Amino acid sequence: MEPKAVIDVAAVAGGLGSWFSLLPDVAALFTIVWLSIRIWESTTVKRWMGRD
Repeated sequence: MEPKAVIDVAAVAGGLGSWFSLLPDVAALFTIVWLSIRIWESTTVKRWMGRD
């Protein structure tokens, strides 16, 4: 498994942990930031924004 996929899984797990109040809100913030960057850098969004 490549490193970005591992970090993505950890980010989703962190988001779920925050959702169920198992982790502090800081973890949710980092999760939101990481997943937002990953979505912004995806090929689909790049194509939509003309950043090919």
